[in-house]
Amino acid sequence: MTRRTDTRQRIIDAARELLYTRSYGDVGVQAICERAGVKKGSFYHFFPSKQALTLAVIEEHLLISKRQILDQAFDPALPPLERLRRFATRVYDVQKELRDLTGQVLGCPFGNLALEMSTQDETLRRELQQVFQRLEGLLRDTVQEAVARGELPGPVDATATARAMLAYMEGVMLLAKTANDVELLRQLMPALTRLRVTPAEVDATPTAPPAAQAS
Repeated sequence: MTRRTDTRQRIIDAARELLYTRSYGDVGVQAICERAGVKKGSFYHFFPSKQALTLAVIEEHLLISKRQILDQAFDPALPPLERLRRFATRVYDVQKELRDLTGQVLGCPFGNLALEMSTQDETLRRELQQVFQRLEGLLRDTVQEAVARGELPGPVDATATARAMLAYMEGVMLLAKTANDVELLRQLMPALTRLRVTPAEVDATPTAPPAAQAS
């Protein structure tokens, strides 16, 4: 790794740690530079803004999630339902390791940032949406394969089921972070594998309330 590349990576690593353990609004460029051991001139040489750096941080989080969770869980050699079970287990394992290291349940880095910034920064919102769509795609493909192999009885709407699984995971992560209790993930994440949304549920439209009559 060249010195130039090493400096850029130090800035990304410092920002990733600070943004994850604190928040976007609470962390300024100066704090990132101090943690990375660089001057502001070096920061702006690599990143024109904190937003640009945050996009690089999202990419770094995705690479780490892929290595620590996704590649291990969504191994094509595993049966589809086992992939979902391993996904639930790996989410818990990674969060427990972080809790043991920091004393806090940090939650999903993408969910944390989405909650804070989706109404504040359209560029970050779109980037985070793409991350969630990628994860939803992995879940959808796994559900489709499970149905095709007879592991899941149909009918199942794979897209809606994958979206429900993603929403469930993010909700459990939020509860665990709020309670600072990683064991909530161990207790609740296995239920993700039992979520099902049928085509009939997707197609159902709520009945509109009757129009109010003029007196």
